[in-house]
Amino acid sequence: MRTSPFIPQSASPEIIIQKSAAQWKGLIETYRSYLPVSDTTPVVTLLEGNTPLIPVPYISEQVGRGVKVFVKYDGLNPTGSFKDRGMTMAISKAKELGAQAVICASTGNTSASAAAYAKRAGMRAFVMIPDGYVALGKLAQALLYGAEVIAIDGNFDEALRIVRQLSENYPVTLVNSVNPYRLEGQKTAAFEVVDALGNAPDWLCVPVGNAGNITAYWMGFCEYHQQKYCDRLPKMMGFQAAGSAPLVAGKPILHPETLATAIRIGNPANWEKAIAVKEASLGAFNSVTDEDILDAYQILAAHEGIFCEPASAASVAGLLKLKDEVPSHGTVVCVLTGNGLKDPDSAIRVSNNAVKSVIPDLAVVAELMGF
Repeated sequence: MRTSPFIPQSASPEIIIQKSAAQWKGLIETYRSYLPVSDTTPVVTLLEGNTPLIPVPYISEQVGRGVKVFVKYDGLNPTGSFKDRGMTMAISKAKELGAQAVICASTGNTSASAAAYAKRAGMRAFVMIPDGYVALGKLAQALLYGAEVIAIDGNFDEALRIVRQLSENYPVTLVNSVNPYRLEGQKTAAFEVVDALGNAPDWLCVPVGNAGNITAYWMGFCEYHQQKYCDRLPKMMGFQAAGSAPLVAGKPILHPETLATAIRIGNPANWEKAIAVKEASLGAFNSVTDEDILDAYQILAAHEGIFCEPASAASVAGLLKLKDEVPSHGTVVCVLTGNGLKDPDSAIRVSNNAVKSVIPDLAVVAELMGF
């Protein structure tokens, strides 16, 4: 097995050291030879990528048997989610082709990312969202970036149908994950995992909504495997919310429901690709309840100091559900797709803590603190 040229010299499975900010030039420049770009492609970047792979010892202990668990925290991308990986590619290629406007359907993260990168490129950004089902932090981003937001009385699947038709009939470029450049950008997360670990993990656990990310990760692992930067391929373990689990049910869900709004999708656009990934990797799709998701969400915050959005925690919830199936002494990477600040309402609602109000008096405050 060859060593990837992108692995920092001091990297080890125990302490994962990413490239320094001074070294990092964004995904396209770092992994240019693996991406469909040329010297004339106008690179639109916010220096996305290079997100940390964080050991999570408490969760490793819960799994037991010497298993090492890490989380790939893509909530530290510029707009707070993994969508930036694909969007730098999608917007760069759209600009290369002369596009003046882009459009997407979104449960929130795509809208924020598309708006940021489109504005960076000098383009108009249109986003269509299911009214009432987008977390406040995500909507705030899209609005402040200057996106033209259209809320429909329907779900994500209906929004995606409309924007696909719009892109086919009007001069606007679709930047949802059906855009192949999105997946090309997102596959770089797999490169970073191998660069950090020195090999592919035994399992890659990932939340599944529109199923673009699980498809992209597999693309990345396969490309690195072909280049002999890893000597194995991981089992791809996809997790959906129980009320929105079409890949588990084997049929579309007409009215998907879950508090994890980022994966509230009943008919994934990348359905066939995701099935192919599951079969090729000998992986599986499983569902986790909203209660499972919230438990994992709280465990990550309270025991690991990591604040992700609820949908992200589906990967950890799924791992804990299937922990007895993980090979002993194996390595697992759970993908955390978005930052917790995307959905502050959920954090406040499920927190066991409360704000304590007192008068500004030293003795009173000290007594409250137990001193």
